[in-house]
Amino acid sequence: MKSSKTPSLSDRLAASAKAKKAALERFRAQPAADDPAIVEKRAARQAAAEARQLRADERRAQALRDEEIARAAASAARESEIREREARQQRESEEQVALEAERKIARDMRYAARKARKA
Repeated sequence: MKSSKTPSLSDRLAASAKAKKAALERFRAQPAADDPAIVEKRAARQAAAEARQLRADERRAQALRDEEIARAAASAARESEIREREARQQRESEEQVALEAERKIARDMRYAARKARKA
């Protein structure tokens, strides 16, 4: 004996045909591609996409500018460090020359004093 809860083949075919007909009606109820509302929505989506693209391009350009500024700052810092190192080396060299000159003067004075004692 068949269960009353399971639909028969004809019931299932009828339900399927009814569902197909409803889907076809929903499809036909959609506005056409040249409908003003559809055209307006498409234009709005296009404008939004262009605005997004413009903002993305601006962000990329800003990132490139920031990167270039950072590179220039790093380069300036390196150059400053090099100049500072060269200046320090120059000062140390001058100090070394002055120290050697003082040592030579002191040595010459000792030599002159020794000569004076012998004479």
